[in-house]
Amino acid sequence: MRTVVLAGLCALSGVCAAPAMSAGGGAAQARGSVQAEGTAHAVGTRERAFVSNQSDETVSVLALPQLETLATLAVSGKPAGVAAAPDGRRVYVSSPEGAFVTVLGTDPPAVLGRIALEGGPLGIAVHPSGRPLYVADWYGGRIFVVDPDSGARIAELETGASPSGLALSPDGSLLASADRDSDQVSLFSTADNTLLATVPTGARPFGLGFTPDGAYLLSTDVGADAVSVIDVARRALLTTVAVGERPYAVAFAGGRAFVSNQYAGTVSVIELASWTRIADVPTGEYPEGVAAASDGASVYVANWFDNTVSRIDANTLEVVGEGTTGDGPRAFGQFIARVPAP
Repeated sequence: MRTVVLAGLCALSGVCAAPAMSAGGGAAQARGSVQAEGTAHAVGTRERAFVSNQSDETVSVLALPQLETLATLAVSGKPAGVAAAPDGRRVYVSSPEGAFVTVLGTDPPAVLGRIALEGGPLGIAVHPSGRPLYVADWYGGRIFVVDPDSGARIAELETGASPSGLALSPDGSLLASADRDSDQVSLFSTADNTLLATVPTGARPFGLGFTPDGAYLLSTDVGADAVSVIDVARRALLTTVAVGERPYAVAFAGGRAFVSNQYAGTVSVIELASWTRIADVPTGEYPEGVAAASDGASVYVANWFDNTVSRIDANTLEVVGEGTTGDGPRAFGQFIARVPAP
């Protein structure tokens, strides 16, 4: 079995190495600076998957739904978290061992620059308006609030221990953080960056996602083999749903939640209307990041040990396609970009 090397993904082992602060020059740059790196060839498509490959320090860019490789971009610092901007023009990738975020262009796929941070940047999300950018610092128990254009740090939000996944409500009013080592989710107002509530979850919450209507927030609890369902209005736990072993991330399509289970090699499917687990879809080995296509017809999952991305038909719940990535795909976050038509 392959050794998991991500600073943040001691979410499974509980053992973390210190981040390589000098990797890729991350610590040597000035705070908030942006540094250019390189470019790939232009290609055309409407949706693209930007898959962070931690082992070979690249990002694979795949055309969807065909899952053809369009480009491979070099991104150092053991890239992990991914967040596509709402306008589809940029993608942000966190590097926990480099202490920076890499800014990618989508058409053509290109490395545009770098935002220097501190600690171990892991979970990452973009406000629905396109700014600001939120980045969880796994080591520092905080969230960086960053201007994605200038790289300036606007604020820092205190979380519980080891913040992992981040999620924003559909209307952009709430920011949620999965605080893995505190067994809780923190909820913040994006209007003034204040902490509104902390909600207890199962053991080791890691991935997060708001339902499309914003009424509920789901956390994937890797230590409990379950999903916690939080009633957003009440700021309280509604129920838990048992899933496969070591759930990692969650996405939504067709009135269902799709939860990747690392050790089980499956994606569990939950009906939102009843909070019932209705299926477990076999995928590649060690599935991690999961995201839905904009039309809700397909769900894509990155398979860490197989170096592939599987395409699941959201209606039939069958794997209907597979594409090849770099070594060690993580794709933790919203890794599908809706690229504007040329």
